Amino acid sequence: MKTSKLLCALLALCAALTLLTAAVAVPILCRPFYYAHIGPLKLEERTGLTEDEIKTAFNEMLDYCLGAEEFSTGVLKWSESGKAHFTDVRVLFLLDLRALGASLVLLAAVLLYARRSGRAPARPLGRGPAFWAGAGLGGAFLLVGGLAALDFDRAFVVFHALFFPGKDNWLFDPRVDQIINILPQEFFRSCAILILALLALGCAALILWDILRRKHPH
Repeated sequence: MKTSKLLCALLALCAALTLLTAAVAVPILCRPFYYAHIGPLKLEERTGLTEDEIKTAFNEMLDYCLGAEEFSTGVLKWSESGKAHFTDVRVLFLLDLRALGASLVLLAAVLLYARRSGRAPARPLGRGPAFWAGAGLGGAFLLVGGLAALDFDRAFVVFHALFFPGKDNWLFDPRVDQIINILPQEFFRSCAILILALLALGCAALILWDILRRKHPH
């Protein structure tokens, strides 16, 4: 069977992109992950809101970020500047979800092509595309996660500077855009930890699968 380095690179890239976008999508789509923080972060005591009011405000904000036409935050006040930031957030959220769908389709298409063409991905240094996807993505985010762990506050600022260039409307006044009162930085730290943990597990699974497949090809 003929082997192809290009096929190996394409499969590794598709697998890495699928894993990355899926890991980012989990805290976006899994609302119970946020709900689980309400008690431990003492959001009711800190804001004077009930649990239902907090959930409603969060859900309405997230609905907008996932494509709903109307922006609202329950009983909480908001400004046009605050809404503009969440409009920017919506672009990023929807981009991630579309990229996840596209990477899954592309991965399936490349695998189908490989099967029908009778070609197999090359194995540079004796390792297949799953290994290189896991090792490459894992190495990159091990570095990013390590730097963020050293100074999360600084990493938080850098993140916003990269993804919202030239804008400062993410610096909310809690008296005007009260949604920030139920979105403390501790929650975003938890989101970052969850994403990195999912990436670590996914990368380890890809590497292990490649190693086991090499030992037991049939």
